[in-house]
Amino acid sequence: MSLIDSHCHLNYEGLIERQDEVIANARGRGVTGMLNISTRQKEWDAIIATAEKHEDIWATVGVHPHEADAHPDLGAAALIEAAKHPKVVAIGECGLDYYYDKSDRGAQKERFQAHIEAARATGLPLVIHTRDAEEDTAEILRRETAKGGVTGVLHCFTSSQWLADVGLECGFYVSISGIVTFKNAKGLQDTAQKLPLERLLIETDSPFLAPVPNRGKTCEPAFVADTAAFLAELRGEDVEALKQATADNFFKLFDKAAA
Repeated sequence: MSLIDSHCHLNYEGLIERQDEVIANARGRGVTGMLNISTRQKEWDAIIATAEKHEDIWATVGVHPHEADAHPDLGAAALIEAAKHPKVVAIGECGLDYYYDKSDRGAQKERFQAHIEAARATGLPLVIHTRDAEEDTAEILRRETAKGGVTGVLHCFTSSQWLADVGLECGFYVSISGIVTFKNAKGLQDTAQKLPLERLLIETDSPFLAPVPNRGKTCEPAFVADTAAFLAELRGEDVEALKQATADNFFKLFDKAAA
């Protein structure tokens, strides 16, 4: 039986100091694969190096929307070049975040477009972060998927049912994090119940957002098992079947990892 954490930050503070222990903990809970996500260009080498050391870990290359202002010269070419590495299986995380507005919205859109161009050129999926930017995200997804050659996942999904539906219409997957276990996440729970199993992924986004019953702890990939258990009960599905289905979905989307 497989269980994949489709989005974690193994090189972030809170996990990097005990990375070997964190990876061992995950394997001990039945986690058979982890996607180690980058958010800044200067991280790429280290994140890829972690993936190189472990058969069950893969990497992405990308720039988070918070970092758009700090990467004014990032174009598709740098992403395409970095994505040649055999352990790099996706482009991102990238997207739009209007909640914190840590970078200019125009710069966010420009960096997002560079990632989309890189994804189309490499054939790799996008890992998309979107927060309080639903209309712009939907417009970009519809426009770019209509051109062809673009797929991916809406990661750590907390947006509306409407945006989930747009993502599904565009051929994207939707990834649910430990937020779904929170008491105040009723809207997300309703959406998570309705997502088609064949387009569902699960993640931790560790070291952030530890699910119940681990609230207050530093999140780590092992906790994806708790989110899977909660989701299965919420959806009325067998937990082992949900784990396997979401793992199968992971390898369908991130097919370079399957290879």
